[in-house]
Amino acid sequence: MDGSEPVAGPVPGTDLAPDEPGADGAPGTGGAPRRRGAQGTRLLLLEAAAALFAERGYERATVRDIAERAGVNQALLFRYFGSKKALFGEVVALGGQEQLHSTPPGELFEVALRGMLGHRGTDPADRALETFLRSIGDSDEITTAVREMGDDYARVLATLSAADDRGLRADLALSWMLGIGLMRVVVGKQPLADADPDAVCALVTGALGTLLEDLPRSAPPPG
Repeated sequence: MDGSEPVAGPVPGTDLAPDEPGADGAPGTGGAPRRRGAQGTRLLLLEAAAALFAERGYERATVRDIAERAGVNQALLFRYFGSKKALFGEVVALGGQEQLHSTPPGELFEVALRGMLGHRGTDPADRALETFLRSIGDSDEITTAVREMGDDYARVLATLSAADDRGLRADLALSWMLGIGLMRVVVGKQPLADADPDAVCALVTGALGTLLEDLPRSAPPPG
């Protein structure tokens, strides 16, 4: 269900559905409904959507499930974002751009790789590329959004090489990272699926020195 079914509106003056818990945690039939600010509701929806898009991809993450995980009425998703596609675009921008802007270029590859290797965090930035993996090919608009995010990552990675073909080198590094994420997170290929993230990062960053000469190497795990 992607919002085509009729939904009940929120309780007037609140961001709660008629059957949501009240202030005392009981169903809405008892006690005054708890008020929640618009920013708080938007954040809950963004966090829920980020988790579900990363777990299932764009198509399989339904509006009903996003709203249910956020603990709000479905109508509020459309009030604050307009559509599921618009919500996806904001999730991608929030996660990807936050990671790009807050991470030094030399650390971006490992931070993004670890986000996919762990794939248990709740921070949208930690799961940006996992969302990329699960959603690519879902539709032309979604493919364009994730391709643009990939372009942004590649541009940063290209700064880690002085070679004339650094753009190609960055694309190859990003492709390897996404391939690792695909095999571990989506396919569940063993032994990669259960491999220690420290061991994977050490092996990968060590091997990538031939592509991105300024990429810092991870120290191998003890023992």
